[in-house]
Amino acid sequence: MSDVFVTGGSGFVGARLIRRLVAGGHTVRALARSDRAERVVAELGATPVRGDLGDADSVRAAASGAELAFHSAARTPGAGSRAEFLRDNVDGTRAVLTACRDAGVRRLVHVGSEAGLRAGKPLVNVDETVALQPGSPAVYAASKARAEAEVLGFDGLDTVVVRPCMIWGRGDTTLLPSLVTAVRSGKFAWIGGGRQLVDATHVDNVVEGLVLAADKGRAGEAYFVTDGKPVVFREFVTDLLATRGIAEPTRSMPAGLARVAAVAAESVWGRLGLRGAPPVDRMSVWVSGQECTIDISKARTELGYAPVRTTASGLAELVEGQPE
Repeated sequence: MSDVFVTGGSGFVGARLIRRLVAGGHTVRALARSDRAERVVAELGATPVRGDLGDADSVRAAASGAELAFHSAARTPGAGSRAEFLRDNVDGTRAVLTACRDAGVRRLVHVGSEAGLRAGKPLVNVDETVALQPGSPAVYAASKARAEAEVLGFDGLDTVVVRPCMIWGRGDTTLLPSLVTAVRSGKFAWIGGGRQLVDATHVDNVVEGLVLAADKGRAGEAYFVTDGKPVVFREFVTDLLATRGIAEPTRSMPAGLARVAAVAAESVWGRLGLRGAPPVDRMSVWVSGQECTIDISKARTELGYAPVRTTASGLAELVEGQPE
């Protein structure tokens, strides 16, 4: 058993990770930047340390004495300026790396993303040899690529990256809630029909990959983890929406039109400095309208990774989690 430091502990992935670590007998400290975050972290059985990624002293204090660190804090797709994404995802990651090194942490495991490879083209059976895209026109993708580059190139600390793809499951605050909002507001459309294959990663499978990477991952390496079998995007999203009692949407939009609309909307929002997310953006179009299939052979071989949660059981959990 060991002392562990976690960032993003009150978030979707971080909370599941803390629950797993505490159950395994580890002593966990987690950074918390609000009263709500402190309460969540404490309820999970970890010790909250007040502070945020921009406060080097608080990060160092939280990491002090820990043997292992997990960095899951990040600005997720949606509202945010380019400067905010780079500050939170790139500068924040660099700050955590530095604090962990200075605090004597042995190893840091970073939650990466397939988004770091996205630059406007489909990802077809990609693996870890495919180059990151720090120059991606989608700022979220670019920020995740740059953050991962910071992690893998950092000196003085063992680092490993785990890359899930389209994280989902009970407690999700991004994917399913955004789909529900879009459908109920009449803004949802299948892009190009939505029949492309995609890989997804249930949050329990993400956590499994993180724990295995901490123990068995090679320093300076990245590992993709998924649910193990691609799904048809339209069918998967329809099943997700069904857990909230929402019927399959019928509206569609040609892929070419969606790409043009996304570029135009992002340009207007950026030029005028508008707050909030544009009605359509490149990252959403890519995720919704392009194939994204992942080869997880490296994680299977080197980490002994195998999904611990099936798509069917994850969907059943979502239904069970519905309020009466």
